Amino acid sequence: MPARPVIAFVTGGYSGEAEISYKSAITIEKNIDTSKFDLYKIDIRTDGWWYVPESGQPVEVDKNDFSLTLAQRKITFDAVLIGIHGTPGEDGKLQGYFDMQGIPYTSCDAASSALTFNKRYTVAVAAFAGINVARSLHLFRDRKIDAATISGQLSLPVFVKPNNGGSSIGMSKVNQSADMQAALDKAFREDDQVLVEEFISGREFTIGVFRHNGEVVTLPFTEVIAKNEFFDFEAKYQGKSEEITPAVVDDAIAEKVRAAARKVYQVFNCRGVIRIDFIYNEEKGVPYMLEINTVPGQSEASIVPQQVRAMGWTLQEFYSSLIDDALAPK
Repeated sequence: MPARPVIAFVTGGYSGEAEISYKSAITIEKNIDTSKFDLYKIDIRTDGWWYVPESGQPVEVDKNDFSLTLAQRKITFDAVLIGIHGTPGEDGKLQGYFDMQGIPYTSCDAASSALTFNKRYTVAVAAFAGINVARSLHLFRDRKIDAATISGQLSLPVFVKPNNGGSSIGMSKVNQSADMQAALDKAFREDDQVLVEEFISGREFTIGVFRHNGEVVTLPFTEVIAKNEFFDFEAKYQGKSEEITPAVVDDAIAEKVRAAARKVYQVFNCRGVIRIDFIYNEEKGVPYMLEINTVPGQSEASIVPQQVRAMGWTLQEFYSSLIDDALAPK
């Protein structure tokens, strides 16, 4: 009987989003097919990269070749399942490291991860490729523009958000000029770069996309109805939103969203599962891309697991597909 592939599942991370990574880890670990894969969970933290065996004594990963030594036996990995939100698992840093080690992984590559982690660069590339996006300004901490200038260049309301990262941390909606400076200060507390983006009215849809047996597959997508004024951190992670999966939409609208999602996946050369947020503007009859999440949340209540179940798959089947795709010859 052939040996099972040995898979490292990496969680944790160096940012405030580690909290979300650990929530995702519970679901992922519970739904990995251990009859098919040998799984080792690696906690990547600022004080080291650790595996905790059943004995409870943490073992540090050898970063020279991403290996473990357990009971004098060296363990190397056939592939890595990336479950880290934020740096270094979502911004391309780990992907570059695994590329140097020659170890395949379940997410977008280093270039696509780094690009999509930067919201402004993402919308710039999307616009260049003919994907609809909102008008925006890109601000830098050392080259700040005053609030009045921003209000003169973009139509209110606008969203002000840290340019890098996800989870809607540091994000504000600004309806009047007087509130602009406080929103900028809030965003700059999280990042050295800030994106100010015009508000687009419409229905908010979010859709998971992945590759299965070489084909790009769109999951049944979700309509997000925020109880707060917009889909902020509370709405995402503290129950302050209503999520309807699958979204109740006309077939013509659904196909426009699915087609836009497939185009985004291909334009950005994505791998693994991503989640794309759209606003569907009913007046113009087109979806506008908001952002791309290359390591979407995987907690039981998260949107991608909802969509997987709506497609009729188990999470075990889904994670097996992601790992199989990473292991497949390229």
